[in-house]
Amino acid sequence: MSGDIVNPEIEYELMKSNANELRAAAARHRRVREAEKANKSERRSVFGKRRTS
Repeated sequence: MSGDIVNPEIEYELMKSNANELRAAAARHRRVREAEKANKSERRSVFGKRRTS
């Protein structure tokens, strides 16, 4: 039953580590979404240029 008591410092470090991982994953996701958005707008402008010329 002593396993139920977790060292608060360890718990805090794990929580911090998990938060850092989540933040990093969110940043990666945001970069991917921004890149996809940039690609879509580039494609649109290329088609727009083709149509007008």
